[in-house]
Amino acid sequence: MKILGIESSCDETAAAVVEDGVAILSSVVASQVDVHHPYGGVVPELAARKHIENIVPVVRKALEKAGMAATDVDAVAVTRGPGLVGALLVAFCFGKSFAYALDIPWVGVDHLEGHIHSVFLESPSPEFPFIALLASGGHTNLYYVSSPTRMECLGRTFDDAAGEAFDKVAKMLGLGYPGGKAIADLARTGDPEKISLPRPYLDKDAFNFSFSGLKSAVHRYIQTHPDTYLDQRADIAAAFQASVVDVLTFKVIHAARDKKCRHMALVGGVAANQRLREKVRESAKAQGMTVFLPSVDLCGDNAAMIAASGYFCLRDPDRLMEGLDQDVYSRAARK
Repeated sequence: MKILGIESSCDETAAAVVEDGVAILSSVVASQVDVHHPYGGVVPELAARKHIENIVPVVRKALEKAGMAATDVDAVAVTRGPGLVGALLVAFCFGKSFAYALDIPWVGVDHLEGHIHSVFLESPSPEFPFIALLASGGHTNLYYVSSPTRMECLGRTFDDAAGEAFDKVAKMLGLGYPGGKAIADLARTGDPEKISLPRPYLDKDAFNFSFSGLKSAVHRYIQTHPDTYLDQRADIAAAFQASVVDVLTFKVIHAARDKKCRHMALVGGVAANQRLREKVRESAKAQGMTVFLPSVDLCGDNAAMIAASGYFCLRDPDRLMEGLDQDVYSRAARK
């Protein structure tokens, strides 16, 4: 079954064709970084307008790269949420219309579940059950994954997501947007031990996160060192990154031990951070566990993960959607 996946939840317009939920036939992503860079973050109205411009050429290119005509598509999977409503509606309405015109099945996919499916698009992939840490610009969640469509949320962030904290700290340091790569690049030349920043573990026995206090600690340091912080930016970046990495690593290992899982996965945009990937690998190995990391290209928002998730949703009668009156949603369900 060849699934056309379409994604527009934030600032990437993406389309992909995936066969049987695992084989990527094509994947196209149109980024809007240049559009939002001057503002230091995503501007929802601009994002939605850019999606409208990009959606048709991106889908057309994905089909061309897969060597397919529109009539060769067996089903459509499109992101339903969470995300920016104006942005989501572009792909969601397009995907429903595409499926309706061709009289083929379609399914709305949860964006967060899509990220977890990114680990099934490469080999090897984890065995069920496993723990998944999803760390991105909008979400930081831990899941117990028992099947392709059964994912129990164990914990989530109470405030800023890890990626959001990276962006905000980068803005404080004048590094621009997006902040994740800017912080990581600068941190390579800094000393993470020169500046003391807190590790916001909250309750070490629980699985929730909070990065607002860490972000505030960076802000206070900048305020109290107005004449020197610019010369210390590399050390600040290194200390901040180390704090986030320590917390994320501790929580995912703790969840895997608690649930007696030998396998874990790290997904989402923050999963592209090389220091995080190294730390989780090292910690997992020390515990006799195996960690699965998607390639960097699959960590960010893409439509291949949506198509993969859609394939399994279409095969699960409890997940099928009927009718064209289905709508998008902006926030993740509190499961």
